[in-house]
Amino acid sequence: MILVLDVGNTNIVLGVYKEDKLIADWRLSTASKMTADEYGTQIIQLFLHNKLDISDVEGVIISSVVPDIMYSLEHAIIKYFEIYPIVVGPGIKTGINIKYDNPKEVGADRIVNAVAVHEIYKKPAIIIDFGTATTFCALTENGDYLGGTICPGVQIASDALFERAAKLPKVELIKPKRVICKNTISSIQAGIVYGYIGQVDYIVCRMKKEMMEFGENPLVVATGGLAKLINEESRSIDLIDPILTLKGLRIIYDKNKEQGI
Repeated sequence: MILVLDVGNTNIVLGVYKEDKLIADWRLSTASKMTADEYGTQIIQLFLHNKLDISDVEGVIISSVVPDIMYSLEHAIIKYFEIYPIVVGPGIKTGINIKYDNPKEVGADRIVNAVAVHEIYKKPAIIIDFGTATTFCALTENGDYLGGTICPGVQIASDALFERAAKLPKVELIKPKRVICKNTISSIQAGIVYGYIGQVDYIVCRMKKEMMEFGENPLVVATGGLAKLINEESRSIDLIDPILTLKGLRIIYDKNKEQGI
């Protein structure tokens, strides 16, 4: 079995692969002050709950955009699984050519998603990840990572509105039937959800135009917690792959497994 971990600013998503099949996945809150023992015992409890034996884990790979958490998380894996994890970063084989001005600036999650799309769909693509931030990434058919756009995530925008506007309540992120709303809660929901749908469609439209200058007609792939909600009204998303990042981690592990111990 292979354990894959995607560390985001809000959550850590974990998955267990048996060969090419994802047999379990979980989500933990990202907490930079937790110790290696706290992370280790939490992960072991998840394995026990699913009746999985940690001794069957032969490799671990981690991608992270939260540097502060990595010391504890890596040491948890080393202590409780007796495995040195592969960490996605410089020196890791991906099969992707990063065309950023400074390749080290590209988040590990964006690279992992690009690897998954390149290997699975084998087409030029625009990859949208609805996480703490919403990222748009452009990828050519040959695997050139051209760059992209980073926007505040939907939940960040909602929380900021609640925190900075004294009379506006915190609302659940659901899609009202109309944009001409007759109460404050529905008005906020419509503004956030339909506003982000418009943002997605506009940015994808602009990215497609720029990619088509190079003869690339991209597939638009979305992932992340709010992808389904946005896709209900978006005109630009071709497909949703909710475990895209976990798939990418599994692929990168196979390319680099000789590095694990």
